[in-house]
Amino acid sequence: MAQPAIGTSTVTRDYSFPPVGLASSETAQVNVVNLATMPTAAGAAAPTCSGTIAFANAGGKAIGSPVSYTTTGSQVFSTQLTFSQLGVTGTRAEFVASVQTTGSFLVSRALCVLGFSLETFDESTGVPHVYLGSSTATSALPTGPFVPAEGH
Repeated sequence: MAQPAIGTSTVTRDYSFPPVGLASSETAQVNVVNLATMPTAAGAAAPTCSGTIAFANAGGKAIGSPVSYTTTGSQVFSTQLTFSQLGVTGTRAEFVASVQTTGSFLVSRALCVLGFSLETFDESTGVPHVYLGSSTATSALPTGPFVPAEGH
C-alpha cells in the first residue's frame, strides 16, 4: 500500500465554541494569537497562523462572511459580532463562533501554535460578561507518516 508523501499535505482544523447568548447591549469578540516561539536562526521565517473566523445564528445559518486572519509571532487578531448582526428581534439571541486554521505539514516550515478565545462585553462599559478560552492548537509535523483523513 502506498503512503502519501510527507510534507506535501495541507490540513484544515476547525474549532467551534459552544453556543453563547448575546444581549442587545453586548458585542461578542473572537481573538486569535500565534503563540509559536520566534526562530533564532538568521534568515529563518517567523511562524505564521492563518485561517478564518465565522459566526452562525441559533439556526446554524452563517452570519456574514468568514473573516480571514493571519498572525505572525505573537500578533493578536480580533473580530467582532454585534447584536444587530444577528438579525433578530427581542433582547437576546444565541450564536456559535468557530475558528478555522489551515497549514501545511512541512518539515522546513515553522509551526503555528494558535490560541483563541471568545468574549462578550457590554458595549457601553466594556465590562466582560463571558470568556471562553482555548488551550493552544498546534499545526505541526506529526510524529510519523502523515495520512490524510479518508475523503480528503
